[in-house]
Amino acid sequence: MSFDKLLSPLTLGRAELPNRVIMAPLTRARTPDSIPGDLQATYYAQRADSGLIISEATNISPTARGYVYTPGIYSDAQEAGWKKVVDAVHRAGGRMALQLWHVGRVSHEMVQPEGRQPVAPSALRGEGAQCFVEFADGSAGQHPTSTPRALETDEIPGLIDDYRKAAMRAKRAGFDMVEVHAANAYLLQQFMASGANRRTDRYGGNVVNRARLVLEVVDAVSEVIGADRVGIRLSPFIEIFGLSDDEPEAMMRYLAEQLSLRKIAYMHVNEPDWTGEGPQLTDEFRRDLRDRFRSVLIYCGHYTAERAERLITEGLGDAAAFGRPYIANPDLVERFRREAPLNEPDPATFYGGGAEGYTDYPTLDQAKSS
Repeated sequence: MSFDKLLSPLTLGRAELPNRVIMAPLTRARTPDSIPGDLQATYYAQRADSGLIISEATNISPTARGYVYTPGIYSDAQEAGWKKVVDAVHRAGGRMALQLWHVGRVSHEMVQPEGRQPVAPSALRGEGAQCFVEFADGSAGQHPTSTPRALETDEIPGLIDDYRKAAMRAKRAGFDMVEVHAANAYLLQQFMASGANRRTDRYGGNVVNRARLVLEVVDAVSEVIGADRVGIRLSPFIEIFGLSDDEPEAMMRYLAEQLSLRKIAYMHVNEPDWTGEGPQLTDEFRRDLRDRFRSVLIYCGHYTAERAERLITEGLGDAAAFGRPYIANPDLVERFRREAPLNEPDPATFYGGGAEGYTDYPTLDQAKSS
């Protein structure tokens, strides 16, 4: 089948996208010093045929980390490294957003400054949650998370300022947009979820209070870069890292309305069945979001070109984000256009390492000439 809708242009806030194939954020753990470099510039530029590249999750501060070998955006060196990446993507004709990340309680003292406790809305450890640490012998691997400490109310303005400063650095580095990471059981979703947030101040209790922080972060970032250059990633109904929520639908309805009023560029919904298993979002739920959020809706989670074409054709969403297919197919849009087979990614090289399994997957034309 042809993919006329998926491959058609899309206005996304201030950006004009040539297609609706979005590169999803993918943690690849290839920045041992937290500074993006030539390897990342090559990797992202290879994938510049995407309508929009969303960067791997990027720590907004030293205390935001839960995984070693992930990049940051809180130092001059990191900003300069990301500028090199964005410049390479722009030279290749692409557009790129930086995803702003704070893991909250999905962390451990081993990856925190001076061995401090991770922070969270409440001092509740996520049952069964794992983070990625470096051990004393220099090896790295999964490790159970620590019990966090609850953020004090008077610390929250400083946290919001970390997001603001990160957005300022992203703007200076040349990113076309930023995406606020409020999904996948990390800090902002921890504040939104009733099972992780037991606060009694203005950031806890009912849906309005639990949503307050993420909306204040969106407002702060929008002040810096413009609401029409801001997106947000959300993951309703997801239950990972011990996260639970009694009111996911009510939270999503409220957020959709509030974010629509703010006129941000897009809402990026990571589906609960992103692994291809488990519960799925219903079309009724998607139509409800469509009615409440008047800007661009992007969905992500085990998508094929066929499934994405249906999503857009039926008006349930405007674009689809692809994760694992982009690991192994730098020319994913061209493969969709030619209806060509896809390379299969190698899970053994997903995280850590160097060029192998990162920048060495062949394009269609390279495969034909080899």
